[in-house]
Amino acid sequence: MAEPVRKIDVIDARPAFTQHDADALNARFEGVDSLTMLKTVFAEGLAGHVAVVSSFGTESAVLLDLVAKADRNVPVIFVDTMKMFAETLTYRDLLIERLGFTDSRIVHPDLAVLAQRDETGLRWSYDPDGCCEIRKVLPMKRAKHGLDAWISGRKAFQSATRQNLPRFEIEDGRLKINPLGDWTKDELESWFEANDLPRHPLEEQGYLSIGCEPCTSRVQPGEDPRAGRWRGWDKVECGIHSPLSPIPAVDPEDPANQPVF
Repeated sequence: MAEPVRKIDVIDARPAFTQHDADALNARFEGVDSLTMLKTVFAEGLAGHVAVVSSFGTESAVLLDLVAKADRNVPVIFVDTMKMFAETLTYRDLLIERLGFTDSRIVHPDLAVLAQRDETGLRWSYDPDGCCEIRKVLPMKRAKHGLDAWISGRKAFQSATRQNLPRFEIEDGRLKINPLGDWTKDELESWFEANDLPRHPLEEQGYLSIGCEPCTSRVQPGEDPRAGRWRGWDKVECGIHSPLSPIPAVDPEDPANQPVF
């Protein structure tokens, strides 16, 4: 009788990032431009196994251009919810080829889950949180398996819920990098022009933040750039990102804010 296969112990040697690590990285790269930061992070392996996640929306080209200039071999992950604008899919292919990325990954929702939880394909119309979970969050969770860190394109100016955006943070045990966190809209526009980056074809039609087609609308003058996402719903994020609460203003004259000795 053959002996049972002996189980081999495997040491998990992946980086285990903590808040202390994020704080140290924020301190080290304070005041350092985003491109230099990314080049250093990649060259020194500071983020371990890392990928960039992109929605290929109106501002995505800037982040992707920065990553490509730092290292074109960094994987690019795109979650195709099967509810995307056709223009977004075309734009994705254009940017990947134009910027020369060597590892482009597309992840889709699980068809069995869709059949069970969104058979009609209309869940977005009555339960946008549930729709985002099965079409974005769960596929993204699969895509991030094995990653030590990932790069996002969030920016503080986009909405009030993103105002406290650090360059490095910890999320679900991984390092999350926000190279554009402190960029202004003018700086993004300047980078587009200086590097002759192509625009998302829907931007000129008033779509300033683009997600799935059913839940994206045009933004009116004076509105928050993300006002066109889930319009009419009390919802600001798809679930891939966690909202960040604004820091409340502190009145130094208020007795409640005076130091106690």
